[in-house]
Amino acid sequence: MAALGLVALACSRPVIEADKSISDEAAYDKSDGSPMAPGGADDYGGDSGGSGGGQGVGGEAGVITAAEWNDLLNWDFWGGLMTGEYSGMNTYWGLSTSKRVAVKAVDSEGNPVPCLPVKLLSGDKCHWQAVTDNKGEANLWLAVTNIQETVSVADCRIEINGVEQSDAPLLWAWDAKEPVVNEYTIAPNASLSNTVDVAFIVDATGSMGDEIAFLKSDLQSILEKVSQMETDRTVFTGTVFYRDADGDEYLTRYSPFTTDISSTMAFIGQQYADGGGDTPEAVHTALEAALTDLQWHSSAYSKMAFLILDAPAHVDHVGVIASLQNSIAEFAAKGIKVIPVFCSSYEKECEFMCRQFAILTGGTYVFLTNDSGVGGDHIEATVGSYQVEHLNTLIVRLITKYIQ
Repeated sequence: MAALGLVALACSRPVIEADKSISDEAAYDKSDGSPMAPGGADDYGGDSGGSGGGQGVGGEAGVITAAEWNDLLNWDFWGGLMTGEYSGMNTYWGLSTSKRVAVKAVDSEGNPVPCLPVKLLSGDKCHWQAVTDNKGEANLWLAVTNIQETVSVADCRIEINGVEQSDAPLLWAWDAKEPVVNEYTIAPNASLSNTVDVAFIVDATGSMGDEIAFLKSDLQSILEKVSQMETDRTVFTGTVFYRDADGDEYLTRYSPFTTDISSTMAFIGQQYADGGGDTPEAVHTALEAALTDLQWHSSAYSKMAFLILDAPAHVDHVGVIASLQNSIAEFAAKGIKVIPVFCSSYEKECEFMCRQFAILTGGTYVFLTNDSGVGGDHIEATVGSYQVEHLNTLIVRLITKYIQ
């Protein structure tokens, strides 16, 4: 039965750290705007490689710094942006997050029930589909691609694992004083898969040349750490690298999902940044390729797509917005969390595109910071207080979090 649920997160502005599960050795507190390395030192360890330029040959793992911000856990903060200074961003990419229906599935003892398909329905229309994650949580949405849609959430119903639930769901509005979670007691799956799919979708255009070597080293470091995890999960890794212009060497190329992490590492090591031409890149094509070329396991316990980029999609090209809308809806329906990693750039449009991808798929937003001295200038994220970590540590932390 649907219920107004209270969850453990703060809702007053300014919101403090989105995730506090960060060790002192890995994190740098940015709440006061004064970054500090572990132990108070100013050296983050290793050669920073300067400020970028070229391919950054010899890039060392564990140098690039980054931070995480989860808008789903800071919903009123996001709502303040969408109704204030950045109100135009709510529909800029043809994706609106104004009508959220949060769902949590638990068993009779209150334990989360993962891997269940969830739908938001009205009449014979399915408005949004998702899959409960390892915390039993999923987010459904109304009017994502049509802000003028007149259907009320009161006229909707929730379907979980093929069974319609009684009572209309409740909306978690941007200005809600307390979290609104529709909680349902559901019989758990008889058996759960131990498979985990982790994909890296990487912008390999010329503008990524200032950081690509360090990113490649970090990705290989991440894969090595994943291979050493003490877990009973079987982890499949795959990649999609993409460029943009017709004259580029390729538009997309990929390495398929495999349990042979050394194979994925070898493929990453062969890639380099080149081409692109203008600032926007073929983000929509990359997302399409990730969905069609990579063979995602339908029953996987957890699925993640890390989207590493420094430029937005071609918002003014015919068909791009429709492609983004379709792809994000498909990622959500398949239970794939899109986790953007925003690199050196000055475009707020790209930041908000990334954050909407994460919100609509149950992911989180990662952004590089200037603390490492690697690459071009990184735009200051419009978020609350956050903590700085080494990128490879942060991504391994997120993978661990979502496969527990």
